[in-house]
Amino acid sequence: MHRIATLLFTLAAWATLGRPALAEAPQVVTDFAPIQSLVLQVMGELGTPTMLMPVGGDPHDFQLRPSEAAALARAQVVFWDGPELMPGLAKAIGTLAPKAVSVPLLHKGGGQTRPLAEGGGLDPHAWLDPDNARAWLGTIASVLGKIDPDHAAAYAANATAAQIKIKALDQKLKAELAPARGVPIVEFHDAFGYFAAHYGLNVVGTIELGDAAMPSAARLAEIRKTIRQDKAVCIFPEVGRDPKFIATVAEGTGVRIGAAQDPEATALGDKPTAQLYDALLRHLAQTVADCVKG
Repeated sequence: MHRIATLLFTLAAWATLGRPALAEAPQVVTDFAPIQSLVLQVMGELGTPTMLMPVGGDPHDFQLRPSEAAALARAQVVFWDGPELMPGLAKAIGTLAPKAVSVPLLHKGGGQTRPLAEGGGLDPHAWLDPDNARAWLGTIASVLGKIDPDHAAAYAANATAAQIKIKALDQKLKAELAPARGVPIVEFHDAFGYFAAHYGLNVVGTIELGDAAMPSAARLAEIRKTIRQDKAVCIFPEVGRDPKFIATVAEGTGVRIGAAQDPEATALGDKPTAQLYDALLRHLAQTVADCVKG
């Protein structure tokens, strides 16, 4: 028996030596937490992407630090939302990583896009639609599989598993949000169009017109009028934005103030994980469901 075991071990070793070594996973860079989470799900144990924007940062005003610039220069592929969310990254990719495969998922991810509710171009917050996230997972796997064909099957399998998981979560959240469908609500800024459209939510107004537009006194008065006219039930603060505006517009209107929302997952952990995207959707759904329920 000992000789047979030794022979089998030797044959296995020869077989291993006879096969070409699998290539290492490519150097992957992402822009911020939600996309980092999706890429982590596809890469699994094969590798860990480098995320450029620190947790809690503002993608609209993001500037590369030396360590982030060095990571971008080493990148073979960059998965990012698009120039609408992070305007400076397109130029940085062209300068520091001209040979990298650049994948702005908003434009090349295969999902659906929509305009901002108050005008101003394409709404970049497309990751808040789980159907888009599922499409992006497939695109991420396809791109990685072409760059790293040795692991293409693993990327595809990981993406499929993640898509199934998101689909199941989506069905659960639709049930949780069913009582909120059509109920008039007010958001802090125009970031929830994809989420609202997917789940049938009725956003009647936003305090801020855009991602970086400080609301004027006239804007606050307009939102107070909207709350009264449309009988808005809830208004939501947002992580990283001044809550004083919420108090100003809500005072005396009877609208309920919900829990702070976090569309960019800036407060869901110091280090994004593969599970962060699911946590992001769960948290947003809970803020709406809890407030509408009262």
